[in-house]
Amino acid sequence: MSTVERRPFQAEIQQLLDIVIHSLYTDREVFVRELVSNAADACEKLRFLQSSGEGTVFESEKALGITVVPDEEAATLTIADTGVGMTEAELVENLGTIAHSGTKAFLKQLADNQKPDTRLIGQFGVGFYSAFMAAKKVTVFTRSFREGESGWKWTSDGAGGYEIEPATDVPRGTKIVLELKDDAKDFLKEGTLERVIKRYSNFVTFPIELGGKRLNTVQAIWARSKNDVKDEEYNEFYKYIGHDSDEPLYRLHFTADAPLSIQALLFVPQRSFEAIGLVRQESEVHLYCKKVLIEPKAKGLLPEWLRFVKGVVDSEDLPLNVSRERMQDSELMKKLSRALTNRFLKFLNDEAEKNAEQYDKFYKEHHRFLKEGVLSDWDHREALGKLLRFQSSTTESGKMTSLAEYVKRMPSDQTEIYYLAAANRDAAETSPYFEVFKSRSYEVLFLDDPAEEFVLERLSSFDNKSLTAAEKANLTVVQPPAKEGELTEEQSKSLSEWLKEKLAGSVHDVRSSNRLVDSPAVAIESDSMMTATMRRTLRAVNKDKGGMDNEPPDFEFNPRHPMIVKLEGLRQKNSDLAVQIAEQVLDNARISAGMLEDPRAMLKRINGLLEQLLNKE
Repeated sequence: MSTVERRPFQAEIQQLLDIVIHSLYTDREVFVRELVSNAADACEKLRFLQSSGEGTVFESEKALGITVVPDEEAATLTIADTGVGMTEAELVENLGTIAHSGTKAFLKQLADNQKPDTRLIGQFGVGFYSAFMAAKKVTVFTRSFREGESGWKWTSDGAGGYEIEPATDVPRGTKIVLELKDDAKDFLKEGTLERVIKRYSNFVTFPIELGGKRLNTVQAIWARSKNDVKDEEYNEFYKYIGHDSDEPLYRLHFTADAPLSIQALLFVPQRSFEAIGLVRQESEVHLYCKKVLIEPKAKGLLPEWLRFVKGVVDSEDLPLNVSRERMQDSELMKKLSRALTNRFLKFLNDEAEKNAEQYDKFYKEHHRFLKEGVLSDWDHREALGKLLRFQSSTTESGKMTSLAEYVKRMPSDQTEIYYLAAANRDAAETSPYFEVFKSRSYEVLFLDDPAEEFVLERLSSFDNKSLTAAEKANLTVVQPPAKEGELTEEQSKSLSEWLKEKLAGSVHDVRSSNRLVDSPAVAIESDSMMTATMRRTLRAVNKDKGGMDNEPPDFEFNPRHPMIVKLEGLRQKNSDLAVQIAEQVLDNARISAGMLEDPRAMLKRINGLLEQLLNKE
């Protein structure tokens, strides 16, 4: 009499299998990952039971491990483990009754959500059924680790039912034999299998053998205590996972229990290829769950501006969807991202304080990402502000300073942090905008990167001190009473009115300046929210879209400067020549501010003035 027992699947099982095979997984190859992951789980369960003294273990001398055997002639793929194995009841419960805790509820949730529910992976063993994406028939041989239990054979073609029968000479553990479909024969090639296993399961604790060779030789060092990992191991691991021949500039290895259980190992490369304009980088931080790859180059795990970081993050708390392919709980992903980002920013701040020279090296290579973070990430802008570095009027050329160091040096009568954008340090130090700060011994940050003005505008303040552009600062030079030969207040007012009339269309407003020392005049953006550098940058960015309107600047003149004093006298005698001189002084100021785009009219005027000068000879 036959001992083979034929049993039907539950009524809903065929519907579930159709979902698993056709809809749940986007990559067919993940069936290998699922079966290897199940095998690793079985080994882990047995190791735990052995360590806790769980009775006598059948074949206790047999090492825990996983074997993958392709047979091209028979068109079968076998994945076997020496783990916990299953009894008949466990076999029926786990494989014969899919989602045994409520298939109808499971299917209803899939239908209601139109996507897999994130909380079901721990409740429903559907990963095994991904095998039917590639197999036309699946046979399972298994034997429990418990002494006295016999072996069992489970067979199904996924079409409505399965067969179960006793099996002799079955070793401890589980062996799954897949008879592959004709269009899945590529999974019989060792090269294909090695690629898939190394991609998803390279850090599984237990040995995975293919063709007599162990595939997972790289250790998951992130799961070890950092006190037990040597520098050489960290460097080798980075080179492997980061695809880089250089050693990392920084590494952060940490474990956290709250708000989530996290094991992370993050690296900062020495170089940024994006910084030299080659390509836009992709995140190379990979998401794992219990050492099994869930998502390579995980999107949303870290903010976009941290894409220069490489490494791995492993969390046992992830409520993954049943395909294990992506995170569905966006709030949890945000919580994980915040935890990782906050920890990494704290790490960078600590490193900057411990070794400023090393941090300067990091900043030189990766500063663009931090600035991008200030502009795009409101939640972390204050922490990022602490990491920014700038040249300064009080530091030697080439040396960078932080905002915190600037604040420490501020005199008691200074209430704002000032910055000045210029092409280079020399241009900043000779800028008309710098004169008032030099006269008052106020420090000014020199910005030679056009993006930095936008960054500080976004940051807006630091340590309760407003960040203010030099040309927008409400400061005056402390001046003695007007001397003989300088313009009086009445003369200055009269000259202002005349200049505003003669320069109409080229200026927004004209006034006597209290911020100038050595320069005759200065041009200032009339828009209180804009600086000349910001407008120039935006104009360049929007060039293909028609550019930006050229708003006339405000024009301030220095009533104490000899050139302005002579201009006041000239307008009384030769108004036409005085107008040309005034236009030239304005253009000189616009050049100094970087506002003059088309110099042709100015050059024509200069030639005319030179001709008049030569004619007097």
